[in-house]
Amino acid sequence: MRQGRPFLALAAAETFSLSGTRLSTIAIPWLVLSTTGSPVLTGLTAMMEMLPYVVAKALGGPLIDRAGAKRIAIISDIASVLVVALVPLLDIFGLLAMPVLLPLVFAMGVLRGPSDAAKQAMVPDIATLAGVPLERVTGVANAIERLASTAGAAGAGALIGLIGPGQALLVNAATFAAAALIVAVGIPGTRRAPALETPPAEPASYFDDLREGWRFLRGDAVLVSIVAMVAVTNLFDQAYHAVLLPVWTRGAGHGPELLGAMFAAFAGASIAGAAIAAAIGERMPRLTVYTVAFLLTGFPRFLVPALDAPIGLVFATLAIAGFASGFLNPILSAVIFERIPKPLTGRVTALNTALCFALIPFGGLAGGALISTLGLAAALFLMGVGYFATTLAPLALKSFRGFDRTLPEGVPSRGRAPQPSGR
Repeated sequence: MRQGRPFLALAAAETFSLSGTRLSTIAIPWLVLSTTGSPVLTGLTAMMEMLPYVVAKALGGPLIDRAGAKRIAIISDIASVLVVALVPLLDIFGLLAMPVLLPLVFAMGVLRGPSDAAKQAMVPDIATLAGVPLERVTGVANAIERLASTAGAAGAGALIGLIGPGQALLVNAATFAAAALIVAVGIPGTRRAPALETPPAEPASYFDDLREGWRFLRGDAVLVSIVAMVAVTNLFDQAYHAVLLPVWTRGAGHGPELLGAMFAAFAGASIAGAAIAAAIGERMPRLTVYTVAFLLTGFPRFLVPALDAPIGLVFATLAIAGFASGFLNPILSAVIFERIPKPLTGRVTALNTALCFALIPFGGLAGGALISTLGLAAALFLMGVGYFATTLAPLALKSFRGFDRTLPEGVPSRGRAPQPSGR
């Protein structure tokens, strides 16, 4: 087996998986909105997918460790093929009512969470097998995520307009099938059994590990501040993507093609920002760039459509916001990883991600409720103001002052030594 084959296989599997996910995040809200006309039901549907996704991803770590990341990824993706394919099948026979769609969307989230977590867990082993530095693998993974989001969004809009949102999910099912096949054929199993001659130490329980990671996370003021800020902005972002922008697009007389093009404009511009951040990020003042990027990424996206601006200005705003957003993840990743001791990296980063995602399931519901009670323009403006206030947190909170300080390698934040995990 060539050394680079697992690396290429993971890249290809992620491309198919993320492209399909982007398609479904456009197709399902558009399906609900076009059939019911209800922003509240559209938000509820988004919540029914994201809530189990967040929980399943956060709690799937022990299962991945026991069964192996490759096995979990394959099983989850194959099961996703069956669940996602039910949507267009039921749509053909006119059976896709909301009481049927909501459980299917819930199952999609349950399966997608472990699948995404398993693919992420493969990265260190893939880097070792391929003889490639870990930084290069993670860098390629980030580039793939943005490229797949760009292509998936643009293709999703055109496809939904051509064959309808329900039938477009057949392509989503096909991407899960392709991802499962690529992982099965192209990535070797990397789970190692313990040596028989070495008596294994009594392992710590899952809950012991979870508590240890939680204690460290809550004791670091910078990490707590990051989690709180990102969780709130993620709620606003989910409301924007799942409900506010689709309702605005449909209300302005446009179709899903334009919606997909707008998402693609944002994601495409973010590639340029991420490339610059990767090239010169270590020379930039982190907190300043982080704050300015968040200010450009948030409020203007909500304000411009609230003012019913021309479509050209909407695209220009999305491009600027996308470019600025490209700087955020590289900076956040550097700060987070520098502050966590290596023995705690897995559990603390998993908890950090889960907490950052914790409010996403409620974003669509909040957006739909605001539209129904106050109208679209007011909902856009109020959420934009909330986003703006949240992005001022680095200027107002003392806890962000440690953002720019790089800790020496191996030194935990606040000078604490990690407690033994029993492993």
